[in-house]
Amino acid sequence: MLSKLKDYLDLQLPPDAQGKDKLFFALNALIPALMGIYVFVNPLPLDSINELCFYLSCAALITLLISRKTDFTLRSPLTIGLSLFFVWAVLGLFITLDFSNTLHDLRGYLLEYLIIFYLLVNFYNSRNRLEFLSDLIIASAMVFSIGGIIVFYLIEGNPFSARFGGSFTKMWTGFMCFTTLFAGTLSLRGVYKQEPMIRQAVYFFCFLVLTMVTMLNKSRGATISLCVALLIMCLHRKKNIILIAVAGVMLAFTPGFIDRINTMGFTQDIRSKMFRLSAEVIKDHPVAGVGYGGEIYRNSNLVDLEKYDASLPEKYQQKKDIVKSTHNTFLDVAIRTGLVGLALFCLIILTAVWMLWDIFRRHREEFFRSWSICLFACLASIMTMNFFADALYGAQGIILYIILAMIGILWNLSRKNQAVPGAVKT
Repeated sequence: MLSKLKDYLDLQLPPDAQGKDKLFFALNALIPALMGIYVFVNPLPLDSINELCFYLSCAALITLLISRKTDFTLRSPLTIGLSLFFVWAVLGLFITLDFSNTLHDLRGYLLEYLIIFYLLVNFYNSRNRLEFLSDLIIASAMVFSIGGIIVFYLIEGNPFSARFGGSFTKMWTGFMCFTTLFAGTLSLRGVYKQEPMIRQAVYFFCFLVLTMVTMLNKSRGATISLCVALLIMCLHRKKNIILIAVAGVMLAFTPGFIDRINTMGFTQDIRSKMFRLSAEVIKDHPVAGVGYGGEIYRNSNLVDLEKYDASLPEKYQQKKDIVKSTHNTFLDVAIRTGLVGLALFCLIILTAVWMLWDIFRRHREEFFRSWSICLFACLASIMTMNFFADALYGAQGIILYIILAMIGILWNLSRKNQAVPGAVKT
């Protein structure tokens, strides 16, 4: 079993390797292993393991870079957008309303995620490793989903009409949908892979469970995002239209979902008032924002939301119960980094879409076509969710960088395939 895994992940130690060579081989194998654990643990309440994996990976990478025993590179079409966005956010330290909070979030929720992006791109750099990364994400989401159902409904005794995850802290209701939507879309691709029927059945089971968990959240944003993902996946297999019907049936029979829609609808929501309030703050800080710190907007000593709320027309005022959150990633980016930062953030997303389109049009091979459509569906569904939730931090924040990393990996594989058409495809 271990030898098969080593072959699958391209871990082959040269037979004439000496002591130092074995050490560097071990470090090159350690980083993808640690990053695999990081990705697997991401939705689980095991933050200390995540931190340990991250810092050990950084230490191993620094050792390899100093010894010049790695081909690690920052070269990627996404680098321009990511670096410009990072530099602009760092420049915000000079005008931020809270220096310490901005510095903390730049390190913990931007720099760390960028490092993870490049670690994944560089060390999951083969077809087998990309497939392995996908399976890790699906397995992780399944562990969280099944474990969460057991805890929330069976141990805590909540009725099935209750919104799933209401008592969770890290993966609160709505936030978990970033994970379930992403993994569910990946599992749907797995259903049509050229695999034994038992594996296809496992992927289909994962899709059903992850879709059910998404429905149990009763999140309207997640429901719209799920429809977006399924419709895009129909570009790959028209048979997926059947799964839209399956999802619709699951939606109709989800306890309490129809009642929630009948009560709140899809358009009547406090978010319209929250968005108006956010826009007022952006008007006062249009270029560079208030700083990258996520707590600045919530700090009444720094941003007087009551004053901004009172300036709005009465029908858009929240009055006493002001929600101190944007519930919209794009507005959150604009508040933190201004309209310039928002434009750079959109540049990153548009670059990723262009990369997927370029891969799709250049290749007729099933591997590249299926992956380009699948990752576009993942990206589109997550971007749709971003209109309804904050996603610059936490487990939901890292999802975007994992998707971008998978796009970067696919791009590199596409270029290698074109450079050496007759190469063995692994």
